[in-house]
Amino acid sequence: MKNLYLLLLLALTFTACRREPPLHLYDAQPSETRLVFAELELDTYWDYEIEPGVKYDWRKEWYYGWDDEDRQLFGEQGYTLPNNFEIRRYFTGDTPYTPHTRVIPSTIEGRIFQGAFNYGFWDMLVFNQIRLIDGVQSLNFDETTTLDSITVYTNQSMAAARYQAPRYTHSFYQPEELFSAYEQAIEINRSLDGFEYDPERNLYVKRLNMVLTPITYIYLTQVIVHHNNGKIVGVDGEGNVSGFARWSVLNSGRGGDDPITVNHFTRWKRNCDMEGENVDIAGGRLLTFGICEHNCNKLKSYKEVKEKNRHYMDLKLLFNNGIDSTFVFDVTDQVRRRYKGGVLTVELDMDTIPVPTRNGGSAFDAVVKDFEEETYEFDVGGGARKSEKVKK
Repeated sequence: MKNLYLLLLLALTFTACRREPPLHLYDAQPSETRLVFAELELDTYWDYEIEPGVKYDWRKEWYYGWDDEDRQLFGEQGYTLPNNFEIRRYFTGDTPYTPHTRVIPSTIEGRIFQGAFNYGFWDMLVFNQIRLIDGVQSLNFDETTTLDSITVYTNQSMAAARYQAPRYTHSFYQPEELFSAYEQAIEINRSLDGFEYDPERNLYVKRLNMVLTPITYIYLTQVIVHHNNGKIVGVDGEGNVSGFARWSVLNSGRGGDDPITVNHFTRWKRNCDMEGENVDIAGGRLLTFGICEHNCNKLKSYKEVKEKNRHYMDLKLLFNNGIDSTFVFDVTDQVRRRYKGGVLTVELDMDTIPVPTRNGGSAFDAVVKDFEEETYEFDVGGGARKSEKVKK
């Protein structure tokens, strides 16, 4: 079958909740064409309707802020625009939507792609390269189990995952920011319908408007402490949120069916402003593969989220007497309503929480946290109430 040499222009639009305006070409040269990516704004991903007519605005809920130290520790607050991409092309002959038998890998450097194609149908997968300053990458790509899809996952960390992780004793590393776009049945026909001829370069051009959507989702975590008065003096620097997917499929964007606990870093800030009130906040940035068995980019309402897993957020707080204590909060409803990412908030009223005096460090009792012989049951969004005594 004859090879056709053409330039395939990938108009890669970034969106997770709505399609942005198409990308524009500029500064065309005889030997190459450069693509301009749309501006990527944080609110493109987080300002979405949690249900028809009800818009979620993360800014109204976020009090922790994001300073230079946060950027050094956690990275940028929101998504950053990738510049280099991996391409996987699959030729299916004269029949579209058939299983893949061979893959042609390529890399886009500087957003340019040019290649040779046979007449027939092609599937194409595009995803961004992971480039880190320290070179230590958490993401693993499985491209060998099947050619029909690529699965991405992370491995277990050294942090314990005692709660809602029955299959795993440790939490998992959070993934890096990852986007993908997948299109099937791209037709390269002999009549060249849908192509433009470029006489200067003597090749045909086909423009594809592939939509890049997040495979990983950003959650900002904050535990707001009211009336602290120096009782809590810090955090140990780590936190966990349970119930997210262990892996995801790049082609479909669907999270796996295996729930895990995801580890992330946290930081303690004193004297933050919350609508005129002086509060202390433990905050952090968490990246996950999202809710199990869902492609959250395709959801139109939180009511479409169908999962049986619950989501618990835990972190270890350090008290002024040298004792640390692990707090665990049920954030299931918040995660489901913020199915494309957003802010997870817990509030503690220290006027109702005593400083622990028990020897031996911290205990871990999930949503119910005990001090001495009394149990304090925490409600997401406010305070604590004393419950029945428990035996030690």
